Amino acid sequence: MSDNFTCPYCQSSYALHYQTYGVSIVNNSNCICQEGSHYAVKLEYFTCPKCKNTVVFAEGTGDYIKFNRKQLLPASTAKQFPTFIPEPIRQDYEEAYSILELSPKASATLSRRCIQGMIHNYWNIRLKNLNQEISALKDKIDPSLWNAIDALRQLGNIGAHMEKDINTIVDIDSDEAEKLLRLVEILIKEWYVIPHEREELLAGIVQINSQKQEQRKKTE
Repeated sequence: MSDNFTCPYCQSSYALHYQTYGVSIVNNSNCICQEGSHYAVKLEYFTCPKCKNTVVFAEGTGDYIKFNRKQLLPASTAKQFPTFIPEPIRQDYEEAYSILELSPKASATLSRRCIQGMIHNYWNIRLKNLNQEISALKDKIDPSLWNAIDALRQLGNIGAHMEKDINTIVDIDSDEAEKLLRLVEILIKEWYVIPHEREELLAGIVQINSQKQEQRKKTE
């Protein structure tokens, strides 16, 4: 396990020590299915020192309870983005994560809709369809990023539209759909989070200067 953990609630990274990380084994010594075998579940707790939220993972480590490490809290592995990001975009993103394993195709379709929502909101581009909107975006962003966005549009189409030949089956697996969600996260960060943090920082510096100038006037 890494010595650092990134909080899904506030995106801050923090070191793991006794105040931020805990682990316990839950078992029942009276519940023995056969000699030497116990039910056991390993619980891990990560508590963010910044926002105070806790993330919980569980892993079945007993002989009769075995399952891979799963996140219990928060229920989804989606990042918890700030509320200044438009709610419909956050909802589509979180829903896409919630159905990632159940229906990767549907998840890809929601990622596609999430991208369209950001193009509408952030770039104020609204055309006949997403293909035209992404084409209008081409000269405004980095070429490699544009190619990835256009690829996401096409992959999202697999879930949104039936193939012309109904016997043609094109599947998207959960790993592929998760990569599309990572792209959504990058765009949310670059188009919303970083500009917001930049404006906060610049405004804070101006405010500091104003306060210092007032103090200076009082001492003259």
